[in-house]
Amino acid sequence: MTPSYDEERLGELLRTLRPAPEAWVQAAKELPFARRTIDAIVERAEADLAFRAALIADLESALTREGYEPDGRVVTEIRARLVDR
Repeated sequence: MTPSYDEERLGELLRTLRPAPEAWVQAAKELPFARRTIDAIVERAEADLAFRAALIADLESALTREGYEPDGRVVTEIRARLVDR
């Protein structure tokens, strides 16, 4: 049987936890922007064949030319999405 806790008890339990590492907090803040950016790049690549060809030929350079920061995680995600489509 699962115990039932009220809000005050849950608050007490949560206060006993250590704070999340700062890197986790920062990543959580950046994730929504990164996802929107990746989605926009992939959508453009689907609509613009020349842009898609440039991304496939040299992803990092194409992103830099378009004003994007070719972050490793972003590059990996875009590369995976372009291969899947």
